[in-house]
Amino acid sequence: MLLAVMVLAAALAGVVHAQAPIIVGPNGQYLGNLSANPYDPNSVANPYGRFGSRYSPDSINNPYGQWGSPYSPNSVTNPYTTRGPRVVGPNQPVMPPGW
Repeated sequence: MLLAVMVLAAALAGVVHAQAPIIVGPNGQYLGNLSANPYDPNSVANPYGRFGSRYSPDSINNPYGQWGSPYSPNSVTNPYTTRGPRVVGPNQPVMPPGW
C-alpha cells in the first residue's frame, strides 16, 4: 500500500510541475506563458500581468497593440497574418527571426 502511494505521488509530482508553452513574437520577443493560471505573473491569462493585461504593450490581449490588434501583421488575432507569434515548447530553443 505504501509503495502504491509513493508511486502515485511521484506520478502526480511530474504533472503538477509541468511547464506551460511560451509565446514568442516573430522577432524573438518573449510574449508570456500560454497558461490558464490567472495568478502566474507571466501568464497571458493574468489580467493584471505584463503579458495578460489588455493595456500592456507586450500583451496579446491588448486590442490596440502590435500583438493583439486584428489589424497588425504581428498579431495573434489577425486572421490574415503570416508572421504572427508562435507557440514554443518550454524546453525548445527559441528560433531567430525569419523562422
